[in-house]
Amino acid sequence: MIISITQPAYLPWAGYFDRIARSDLHIVLDSVPLQRGSRDRFTNRNRIRTPQGSQWLTIPVRTPSGQQPLIRDVAIDSSQRWQARHLGALVANYSRSAYFGKHAEWFESFYQHRWTRLTDVIEFSTDYLLNVLGIATRRITSSDLRAQGAKSEYLLALCQEVGADVYLSGPLGREYLDTAAFERAGISIEYHEYNTPAYVQAFPGFVPNLSVVDLIANHGEMSRSILQGNTA
Repeated sequence: MIISITQPAYLPWAGYFDRIARSDLHIVLDSVPLQRGSRDRFTNRNRIRTPQGSQWLTIPVRTPSGQQPLIRDVAIDSSQRWQARHLGALVANYSRSAYFGKHAEWFESFYQHRWTRLTDVIEFSTDYLLNVLGIATRRITSSDLRAQGAKSEYLLALCQEVGADVYLSGPLGREYLDTAAFERAGISIEYHEYNTPAYVQAFPGFVPNLSVVDLIANHGEMSRSILQGNTA
């Protein structure tokens, strides 16, 4: 059984979904602290296409000073009107895209809901995007499992608990995974190398690694094929 494990992400990029699609089971890593101040943090933010290049859509969160809450416990800062800003940005930049209209009603309903927990927003929107892409891989959360440990030890424990034969890691796993420990446990490691295939966007030029919403808005039912590298 092929297992992948990633932290939850808001409106994730194509590579996130490709890794899930190549797995038999995906574990949402919600039992680790929310990263703060990291340039490669996507838990509560992602980018969309604009005429100028790209724009961040960020969900404001409440993180008490000096604390790093677990992702599953992160609360949204509801004092900010982020839903209206995000919906406005999507409509402004994708209203002329060929397929955005098919999803506009869903986005309107999604952003009208009063969300309080970050993981609820992510789970609900990710479920929708997976369905649009036709990806049916089963997902569970790490917080529902018994595994314990830190870093590589924790990932190995998660894999063992669910009966993994193969752990499909991101490329950065080469820097911290204890490959010998995985080998002793009888679990092989494969690294998911992904480069977003170039596709036609709403504005001239191509900006890679945007939210998969960009791909869906522009290519509709062809998105899964493009995402997996088949642009024919």
